[in-house]
Amino acid sequence: MKQKALLGQLADTDIRLLRVFRVVAESGGVSAAELELNIGRSTISRHLKDLESRLGLTLCRRGRSGFGLTPEGRKVYQSALRTLGALDEFRADVNDLKQRLSGTLTLALFDKTATNPNCHLPEAIAAFTEQAPDVDVEIYVEPLNEIERGVIEGRFQCGVIPRHRASASLSYAPLFSEAMHLYCGASHPLFAVKAPKASALLACRYAGLGYHSPNMEEAHKLGLKRAATVYDQEGILHLLLSGMYIGYLPDHYAAPLVAAGRLRRIEHEDFNYQCQFEAIWRLSPRPARLLNLFLECLAQVHAGA
Repeated sequence: MKQKALLGQLADTDIRLLRVFRVVAESGGVSAAELELNIGRSTISRHLKDLESRLGLTLCRRGRSGFGLTPEGRKVYQSALRTLGALDEFRADVNDLKQRLSGTLTLALFDKTATNPNCHLPEAIAAFTEQAPDVDVEIYVEPLNEIERGVIEGRFQCGVIPRHRASASLSYAPLFSEAMHLYCGASHPLFAVKAPKASALLACRYAGLGYHSPNMEEAHKLGLKRAATVYDQEGILHLLLSGMYIGYLPDHYAAPLVAAGRLRRIEHEDFNYQCQFEAIWRLSPRPARLLNLFLECLAQVHAGA
């Protein structure tokens, strides 16, 4: 068993090792991280061993059985995200003082927003990049609850999520909306039914999101009981195409499959809703100039939409 070391002050070397470890963890192994880090596998492995020796912990398992983080490794990974996020925030604050926009803008998005004609995020990114060409942009696509947690912890500077509940730790700005309807697949019994009754819908297997969201709130309000639980809308789509479930999808996302005859929108006046999206960021500390610029770009491109 590895003897635990007492970690003193973090040095620049420790920060570099943590950055390597983060990439390896997110890539799923040393080989996969080689291209991202642009260094050889033997060097990456040596960095991991150095970090494990420095911390006195075994962070990951590497071998023929595959790569995986140990329980200690998962905790160190989460701590590393918070630490590196705080360092990036510090760098952004210093760049603010120097009136120079550089560093990294880290965004987290809810899934399946790119096909929404009301979503003007690409235009906001374009406007931001024109004004801050030296800033790198990182985009993560995460479940709603992970986006909120990541913004609060400082891993993400800004998130775009469906409105569902407010947190005292976050600031909010409305952006765009999308229409949500129930859908079923071509082999589902309701596919040929033009206007099914509510009782018929409530009797169907329902596929819904497994975390607090407008999807969950709507299902609870109407009495839809989840027979399948998923954590993104791609999962709902697969279940609908199986012909065994009904579930909510954004109209813009479902439209190509409706046109192809693989999905049908279920028409019922009660089983649909509008989902409002908003930008979120930490209430404290105040946003750095880099984030303020991006928020201004978001507001401008969505104004009046």
